[in-house]
Amino acid sequence: MNKPKMASEKGVPNNSRVQILLGQLEKLSGDSMVRDPESARQITSKLLHLIQTQEKTSKEMMSKGTSGMDVILNSLEITRDTQTILNILCILSELLTLGKGRRVGVFVSKGGTAVLLRILINANKEFHPSEELMLQLHSLLAKVGPKDRKLGMKARLTGALNITINLIKKNLQNVKLLLPCLQVLRVYSANIINAISLGKSGTIELMFKIVAPYSKKNTTLIKVAVDALCALLKSKTNARRAVEGDYVPTLLSLYLDWHRKDTWHRHTVIRKGLLGCLRNVTNIKLGREAFTKADGMRILYNSSIECLLVRTLDPLVNASSLIMRKCFPKNRLPLPTIKSAFIYQLEHVLPSGPVAQLYSQPPEGRTLAQVCSEPLKKVDDVVDDSDDNEDTEADTENDTENEEDEKDCGSLNDDIEKDINKLHPEKIPSRPYEELRVYEKFFVELSQDFQGFNFESSTTSSSAQSALPIVVPTAQLPSPNHISARTAHDVSNSFAPRPTLHTSQADTGDCVKNLDQKVAAPKHPAEQKLSQASECVPLNADEMESKQKQPKPTQSPLHLEGIAIRCLAAAGAGGGGSDCGSEGAEDESGEGAVLEVPDTAQLLPLHDLDLYVKMVNQTKSVQHYTEVAYPDYFGHVAPTCREPLLERLYGVQRSKIFQDIERLIYPNHIMDKVVYDLDIPGCPVIESDGESLKFNSQFESGNLRKAIQIRKYEYDLILNSDINSNHHHQWFYFEVSGMRVGTMYRFNVINCEKSNSQFNYGMQVLMYSVREAISGRPRWVRTGTDICYYKNHFARSSIATGGQKGKSYYTMTFSTTFSHKDDVCYFSYHYPYTYSSLKMHLSKLEAMKPPGIYLRQDVLCETLGGNSCLLLTVTAMPESNSSDHICQFRNRPLIFLSARVHPGETNASWVMKGTLEFLMGTSLLAATLRESFIFKIVPMLNPDGVINGNHRCSLSGEDLNRQWQNPNPDLHPTIYHTKSLLQYLAHTQRTPLVFCDYHGHSRKKNVFMYGCSLKETVWQSNISATPCDLEEDLAYRALPKILSQIAPAFSMASCSFVVERSKESTARVVVWREIGVQRSYTMESTVCGCDQGKYKGFQVGTKELEEMGAQFCVALLRLKRMTGLHSHQHLLDLESDLIVTQPKVVSCPTTYVMDEDEPSFLEAVDYSAESNDEDTEVDLEAAAASVAISTDAGEVRERLADSENNHDAWKSEPVTSSH
Repeated sequence: MNKPKMASEKGVPNNSRVQILLGQLEKLSGDSMVRDPESARQITSKLLHLIQTQEKTSKEMMSKGTSGMDVILNSLEITRDTQTILNILCILSELLTLGKGRRVGVFVSKGGTAVLLRILINANKEFHPSEELMLQLHSLLAKVGPKDRKLGMKARLTGALNITINLIKKNLQNVKLLLPCLQVLRVYSANIINAISLGKSGTIELMFKIVAPYSKKNTTLIKVAVDALCALLKSKTNARRAVEGDYVPTLLSLYLDWHRKDTWHRHTVIRKGLLGCLRNVTNIKLGREAFTKADGMRILYNSSIECLLVRTLDPLVNASSLIMRKCFPKNRLPLPTIKSAFIYQLEHVLPSGPVAQLYSQPPEGRTLAQVCSEPLKKVDDVVDDSDDNEDTEADTENDTENEEDEKDCGSLNDDIEKDINKLHPEKIPSRPYEELRVYEKFFVELSQDFQGFNFESSTTSSSAQSALPIVVPTAQLPSPNHISARTAHDVSNSFAPRPTLHTSQADTGDCVKNLDQKVAAPKHPAEQKLSQASECVPLNADEMESKQKQPKPTQSPLHLEGIAIRCLAAAGAGGGGSDCGSEGAEDESGEGAVLEVPDTAQLLPLHDLDLYVKMVNQTKSVQHYTEVAYPDYFGHVAPTCREPLLERLYGVQRSKIFQDIERLIYPNHIMDKVVYDLDIPGCPVIESDGESLKFNSQFESGNLRKAIQIRKYEYDLILNSDINSNHHHQWFYFEVSGMRVGTMYRFNVINCEKSNSQFNYGMQVLMYSVREAISGRPRWVRTGTDICYYKNHFARSSIATGGQKGKSYYTMTFSTTFSHKDDVCYFSYHYPYTYSSLKMHLSKLEAMKPPGIYLRQDVLCETLGGNSCLLLTVTAMPESNSSDHICQFRNRPLIFLSARVHPGETNASWVMKGTLEFLMGTSLLAATLRESFIFKIVPMLNPDGVINGNHRCSLSGEDLNRQWQNPNPDLHPTIYHTKSLLQYLAHTQRTPLVFCDYHGHSRKKNVFMYGCSLKETVWQSNISATPCDLEEDLAYRALPKILSQIAPAFSMASCSFVVERSKESTARVVVWREIGVQRSYTMESTVCGCDQGKYKGFQVGTKELEEMGAQFCVALLRLKRMTGLHSHQHLLDLESDLIVTQPKVVSCPTTYVMDEDEPSFLEAVDYSAESNDEDTEVDLEAAAASVAISTDAGEVRERLADSENNHDAWKSEPVTSSH
C-alpha cells in the first residue's frame, strides 16, 4: 500500500496534537516500524487516549479532506507488533462507534475489511494466537461487516471463514470471545454459498449446542446464535440437513420453553428468532411435513392465542401465522373438476390458445362435439407436486402476500414496447374494401337524404320511416303472455338446445296477497306508492293452470315458460331456495304462492317489470335459466347518501386465518355439509333440516357453483369458472334464504385468483333484500364486516395458472347479519347489470325518445350463444332536408364507444347507461352534443359472458379483449364485426375522432384512462430514437385532462399512455395502431371507491358511475370546442352558467387498515384490468346540470396547450401500466 501524504482540512490546525501524532505515525516507514515497534506503540497509545478522552479528536481524524483513516489503515497493515495492532483496532472501534453508518462506509470503501481479514489470517498462523487480538478483530468485523456486501465472499476465499468456525468450536464456554465470533458468523451466513459450506462443516449442529432452553444468563449470546442459525437455515440444503437431523421438534421445544418461561416478555427477540428458524425450515416440503408431524400447528396455535392479549407480541403472532398457513396441508378444491360446471360445445377450435389447451384436438374419425362431451381429465385440479417443490418460496406473510404485484411492478419496463416501428400508429392494410362494403348498411345515416321526412312532426321517429333505420321495439307491450312451462327434463338438461319459445294470450287469476302485515309502511310518498301497487307471479305451470279457472283480475299476472319469479314464504322459517324434484306444491289453503310486486315506475322511470321479463324470455343461456332474480326484476334505486369505505378493525385478517387453522386442529368441530352444488344435475339445492341457509344462482348473470356449511353459521362458497375455461373466478351473484334474524353469518369465497383485492382497502360486498324492496326500498346496499382477502390452503393446478407452479387460491371473507325473517337476499361482487336489463333500458329509451333525435338500433351480429350484439347510432336529426343541412349532418365527426367486453366489469355498463341517458336527454348540452357528433355505440361486446355469469371470457373460453389483432369470425364474432366497422370507417376516410372502451378495475380506486403515446412509451423504456421518430401530436392527453377538471371521480395521476407488448391485442392499442385513432382509450372505473376529490373516502355507487358516463359526454363537448369543431357560442354561455369551483384533484395514498394486516404497498396495481378485469335513475336534464366544470374556457386552453416544453412535467406524472 502506498503511504498517503498528510493533508489538513480548513479549520483544522496543522499543529494540533492529533495531526502531530498522525504525522509521526506516517513518518515511520515499514522497516522503521518493524525495527522500532516501541515508537509505534507509544504513538498509537497516545492517539487512543486522545480519542477516548476528547470527542473532537475523532472528528478531526474523520473530517473530510484529512487522511487520518488512510494513515491508520496503512500502519495497521505494516506493523507486526501485536500491541500496536491492538491499539489501532481499538482506535478504529472508537472511531466507527461514534461515526455511525457514514464512517463505516468510509472504512469499507478504503479497503478496511480486507486489511482486517489479512491480519486475522496472519494472527491465526501463530502457535498461540492472541485471544485479545481475535476478540478485537471479530468485534470490528461484526461492526463493519453488514456494510460490506462482499465480506462473505472475501472471508471464504481468504480462509477466514474456517478460522472463525474453529474459534467457535474451541471456545464454546468462552462467552467473551464466542459472542463476536457468532456475530461475524451471522454476517458470513448471509452469503448463500457460505451458508451451504458452513452447513457441510457441521455448523448447524454446532449452533444447536449453543442455543439453549430458557435462561436468564447469556441471553445476548443466545440471541446472536439464534440469528446466525436463522441465516444458515435460509439455505434449503441446510434446512434439509436440519430436518434430517430431527431438529424441527427441537426448535419447537425451544420455542415453547421460551414462550412459557418468558412471562415478562423481555426476550421476545429470541422467540422471534426461533420462529424465523422454523419459517426457513418450513420453506421446504420435508420441513413442513416434519413440522406437522411434531404437532407444530397445535403448538404455535395455542401459543399465539395466548399472545393475542398483548399488543407488543403481535410480531410473534404474525410470524406464527405465517408458518401455520404455510404448513397447512395443501388441498384441492372440493370439486370434481376445475373446469366450468357448464360446457358450450364449440363448432370450431383454434389449434392454439386456452381452449385448445382445455380440449385436445379430436383424432381422425371423431367430431369436436364428441371430444368436448368427454371428461377433461387433463385439467383436473389435482395438487401438483410442484406446489410443494423445495424451490418454491412460500409468500404467505402479510408483508409478502402480494408478491405477484411486486413482480409485476418490477418488470414493467420489460413489458413496454421497444420496437419503434410498432409505436407509430400507421394504418396497417386491412381487408379489401369489397369485403367491408357489407358494413355500409350500418352507416345509412351517411348516405340518407331524408326526402319525404316530415321535420315538423313532433312525434315522428327517425326509425319509423320505411327508408330509415331499423325499428326498435317500444315499451308499449300487449298484455303479458302465457307460455307453457317446460318439463323438468328440459330444465335439468343443460346441454340440450334451447327450444323455441311460443306466446299466446294469457288467462290469469286473482293474485293479490299481502306478503307480511308486519312490514312498516314506507314514509316517503313515492316509496309508499311503490309498496302499495302489487301483483303476483305464479311459480310454475301447476299454479298457472289452477289460476286459469279463477276469475280474471283487472291486471294480468305474468306467466312465462321456464321463467319463474320466485316467491317469499308467508310464514315458516325456510323460503327462497329452489325446490328440487318438486313442481312447487300449493299451500294448505289451496292458493298458490304469491308475491307482492311493487310498481317501480314511480322511482324507476326506465324500468318496466313486464318488459324486463319479456326480455329475459328472449335471452338464450347455456344453463337455460328458469328463474329471474328479484333485484333485476324490481330494479335498483341508488341510496340518497354515499356509503363510506369500510375501516377495517385491527387484527381482523389474523383472526380469520386463525379460524381457518382451527379446521385442521379441531376437525370434529367442522360440519363440512354441502348445501348447494351445481355439479348435481337437476337438483343443485340439497334438502336440509332447516338449520342451513339455502342458496341459488340459476338466473341471468348468476355465479355460485357450490356452497359448503363449515360451521353452524359459516359457509365456504366456490365460484364457477368461465364457461369453456378452468379459471377466472371473481364475479359472484347469488341468492340466500332461510336465514335467522340478528345472527352473524360468515361467508368465504375460497377460489379467488388475484393476489390482492380492494376488499382489503375498504370495499364491501353488495346485498339486496327483497323485504326491503317490497317495503319501498328496492336497492343494492354495501354490507359486510370483518372483510379481508388473503391466501388460503387450496392449491391451484399449474394447468389453470398457465404453467406457473406453487400457486394458491385466495379467500375473500365477510360477515353479515340479516334484518328480516323469511327474507330472500342477494349478494353480488358489484352492481349487477344483465343483458336483459340492457335490452329493456334501450327499449324504454326508444319509447321516451324526445323529438329530433336520430336513434337507430341494429343487430351487429349474433353471438355464439345465439344472442344479439346490438349497435346503436345516436345523433341529432338534420334541421331540414336541404343540401346544406344534410351535408352538415353527414360530416359530423364520429365517436365510437364500447363496453362490457369483460362480463364481470358491471360498472362499465353503469357508466355506459349514464352516457346513453345523457345522449338521449333534452338538455341543451345533450342537444349540442348530438348536433356535434354521430355516436356509434356497442353497449355490450360480450352478451354471452354477461348472461352466463362469466367474469372475463366469452363462450369460446377466451378473453375477447385479447383478440382484436386477429379476431376469428366464428369464435369472436362481436370483436370481428366491431373491428370491421372501424376498418370500414378507415377505408371511407371517416376515422372516429375518439374511440373509448369502458372497463372496470378491481384493484385501483377512482376512474382513469389508458391511452397510447409514442413519446411516453419511449420515455419509459429508454430506447434510442431520433427526433423525427418522436414527432407526435399531444392531443391524446386532452380528453383525460378535461375529465380530470370536470369529473370528481376521475384521476389524471392514475392515467397511463404507455404501450406494452402484452396489450398489443387489446382494443385500445389495435384501434390506435391499425385504425389510426389517436384518441383511443380504455376508461377504467373502480369497483371500490375514490381516494381523491369530493368522493374521497366513499365507495362508488351507481349514481357516481352514471354521472361519470354523463361527464364523459360533456368532456367530448369541450374537446370539440378546443379542436375547433363547429364552435357554438350558446354552449360556451351554458358552460359559464355551470361553472363550479373545485380544488385541483390530487391523488393520495390510501391508508384505511392497520399496517400489520396489509402488505407494505397499500394500493396494488392490477396491470391486467384493461384487460380484467350501477342502479339509480338519473333524470336526463338533471344529469347534465349536475356536471361540475372546474375551469373556464381560457384555463382549459392553457392547461391543454401542451408542447415540447411540457416534457418534464409529463414525465413527473406517474405512468401506470395498462392491462
